[in-house]
Amino acid sequence: MKEGKTRHAVGVDFGGTFIKMALVNEKGEVQSRAKIPTKDAAGVEGWMDAVAKGMAQLKEKKSGDVGELAGIGVGVPGFVDYERGFIHDLTNVPGWTGVHLAAEIEKRFNVHARIDNDVNAMALGECTFGAGRAYQHAVFVTLGTGVGGGLLMNNVLYRGAYSMAGEIGHLSIDMNGVKSPQGRGGLEQYVGNRRIAERAVKQLEQGKPSILRDMVKGDWSAITPEVIGQAANKGDKLALEVYDFVADCLAAAFASVTYLIQPQAFIVGGGVAQSGDILFDPLRKHLGERLSPFFAERIEVKTAELGNDAGVIGAATLVMLE
Repeated sequence: MKEGKTRHAVGVDFGGTFIKMALVNEKGEVQSRAKIPTKDAAGVEGWMDAVAKGMAQLKEKKSGDVGELAGIGVGVPGFVDYERGFIHDLTNVPGWTGVHLAAEIEKRFNVHARIDNDVNAMALGECTFGAGRAYQHAVFVTLGTGVGGGLLMNNVLYRGAYSMAGEIGHLSIDMNGVKSPQGRGGLEQYVGNRRIAERAVKQLEQGKPSILRDMVKGDWSAITPEVIGQAANKGDKLALEVYDFVADCLAAAFASVTYLIQPQAFIVGGGVAQSGDILFDPLRKHLGERLSPFFAERIEVKTAELGNDAGVIGAATLVMLE
């Protein structure tokens, strides 16, 4: 690399709705962005064409020389063999079963490519450039439709024997709990977006008082974790109880993980984490109650810092660090 040139990587966050792309420099800073509807990129060839279009947009929007391109990193919502760059299957994206995506990208664009599960990619980005950069051992958790996780151990992302370690959303917090295809009593069966809304609706249907009724004008389908969070921030008792339950469920899972791998911190992101203190204050309280004083005094719970850019920065980090 010539002196004075900055390394960049292209990060691709392959979502079910949009393919988000960014040109990211070696400091983890986004230099330019592009976004393409996933429906406009049908199949592998269509997707490759969309990425080529996005790369052209990234270079056009970037002022100055791009410098050395470290490669293209892609985070995908599904089951990935990281070492082979092979996609076994993608959640909610048809036509993506058994795809050697890294090899396809390298052939098409003549650059190094890495593919990983999207939450793993976000975890790597957050622990390299975000809230986890001060730690060598951390657990990244994203709260949204489901609950995803990634494990940083000895400053390396731990993927396990089948590249899918860190699935904290399927960690059982109730041995006789809710059944799902992934097992029984899994965390996301209690704190996924839909489950949080269902809990609030159930209590409203039982006649419990709440300003939520006026906020949604009786339309239960309008109740979301965000709306519940707004009510909680206004002091609504029912909404605060819902968030306290969510926090306690998370604490139960975090305590088990703490005793198993002894991380220094939990880094929590995703939509539900945007609720702030109404989630994090009871989470820290309940976690402390579930741990011995030795661990309770040492473990930290932090809010993720990269926000909506976590996916693209994380994906770029997959190749930037090599």
